[in-house]
Amino acid sequence: MTTPQFVATSPTRLSYTPTSRVPKPLGKGCGRVPAFAARPRGFSLRLRSSPVMAAAGVGGNGSPTAPGDSTGSSRIGEVKRVTKETNVHVKINLDGTGVADCSTGIPFLDHMLDQLASHGLFDVYVKATGDTHIDDHHSNEDIALAIGTALLQSLGDRKGINRFGHFTAPLDEAAVEVILDLSGRPHLSCGLDIPTQRVGTYDTQLVEHFFQSLVNTSGMTLHIRQLAGKNSHHIIEACFKAFARALRQATEYDLRRHGSVPSSKGVLSRS
Repeated sequence: MTTPQFVATSPTRLSYTPTSRVPKPLGKGCGRVPAFAARPRGFSLRLRSSPVMAAAGVGGNGSPTAPGDSTGSSRIGEVKRVTKETNVHVKINLDGTGVADCSTGIPFLDHMLDQLASHGLFDVYVKATGDTHIDDHHSNEDIALAIGTALLQSLGDRKGINRFGHFTAPLDEAAVEVILDLSGRPHLSCGLDIPTQRVGTYDTQLVEHFFQSLVNTSGMTLHIRQLAGKNSHHIIEACFKAFARALRQATEYDLRRHGSVPSSKGVLSRS
C-alpha cells in the first residue's frame, strides 16, 4: 500500500488579488496554480461588495459573509496528493462564484465536478493524472480524498456556518435527495439504484466510492437517497447537483450565530 504525500496550504483564510488581465491557459499536468481559471474579460473572480451588501452582511457571491469580516476574504483549501498511482492537485474556494477548471482524465467525472462548482457556487480546480489505463478506480478515489481534505482545510474551525444542508434535485425523470452534516464525524448512507454498469466509460460503482472517500477525509455525515429515476446519467447528475446545493447551504454563514460554533458542545472536531 502506497503512503501518499500531502502538500497542503494553511487552513487560514486567503484572498485573491484582483486583476483585469486574463491569465494564460494552464498547461497539462499538476503544476503551479497562480489563480483559478479566468472569468470573461472585465470581471474579477470575486464580485466587489457594495456598501449596501456589506451593511447587510452579504458577500461577493450573494451569500452571507463571516461575522466581523470586512475584508471579503475567501475560505480556500488546497491539497496535492502524490502516490505511485496518481498525482492529484485540488484547490477549492467555498466563497467563489462557480468557476470550474477540472481535468481528471475521467471525462464524466469532470462533468460532475462542473456541477459541484456551478450549483454550489464554489471555485473548483482539479488537475489529476493516474493509471487510468488500468481503470478509473484509483484516480476517482484519490481525487475524492483530496477534495475532502481541501474542504476540511477551508472550513477551519467551522465557526458561524449553518453546518446542516438538505436539498432535493430533479433532473427530468430522476430525483435525488441529499442531507448532510458538517459534524466532523464521517458517515455515508448511499441509496442509489443506478440501472447500468457504465455511463460512457465511467463505472457507476465509483459514484458511491467517490462520496465515501470524500466523507472519510472531510469529516462529513452524508445521506443520499434516490427518489426516482431510470436514466443512469440523470440519476448521477441529480445526485451531484443536490450534493452541491446541500453543501453550499451547510457552508454558508448563519448571521444569527455571530461567529459561534454550531454545536452545543462548543466544538466541531474531525475525530
